[in-house]
Amino acid sequence: MTHAHPLDNPVWHALRGPHARFAVGRGLALHYQREVAAFSAFDDSSAQAYADLALDLPAGTEARLVRREVDPLPDGWVEVSRIPLLQMMAGQGDVDPIDGPAVVSLGAAHVAAATALVDLTKPGPFGPRTLEMGRFIGVFENGELLAMAGERMHLPGYIEMSAICTHPQARGRRLAEYLMRRLMHAAFARGERPFLHVLPDNDAAIALYRRLGFEVRAEMQYLWRRPQAALSRS
Repeated sequence: MTHAHPLDNPVWHALRGPHARFAVGRGLALHYQREVAAFSAFDDSSAQAYADLALDLPAGTEARLVRREVDPLPDGWVEVSRIPLLQMMAGQGDVDPIDGPAVVSLGAAHVAAATALVDLTKPGPFGPRTLEMGRFIGVFENGELLAMAGERMHLPGYIEMSAICTHPQARGRRLAEYLMRRLMHAAFARGERPFLHVLPDNDAAIALYRRLGFEVRAEMQYLWRRPQAALSRS
């Protein structure tokens, strides 16, 4: 099937568009460079698409697909995991920034601090070069990163909010909301619509996103699939 909306297949449209510089692949399949993000994609599901997908998978790894539907598992592939996600999209209007502490733009010098916060709070996938995907911002206090938020997948007209996390000691200070408002305001100013993915049982995060004007757009599937040949090699 051809997807009616680019957000039904966000990895594909990011790698074919604004994130083409991170794309690896051939034929019908594309992957992010693995240190940037562990996502792979194709447009339409087919035996050939999966054959092409297998060609550039690093040894011993699975393809991680973010898709609207659960495609039939092709011959020679096994499903490692299937995780339902809610895809939420911001409304048409802008959001107002709120006052808060100094904000730092996160770059190569902050990878260790960002990784430590991600490891502690588990907001989702984060690699050594994820900070290159877009603008990531954070709040430091006494040299420690207390909260961060950033831009991950970038499609024409859409920008994904990601790595939204707060150190447990700093919860209740609205730092995640503070950072998200800044990113969303900048996105709207560029004419881009913010969206994000969240686990369906993450009630606290969903409540925050709804306060910021996000609504559920679709139920998505995060599919981890691996060729059986890779299993025998690993």
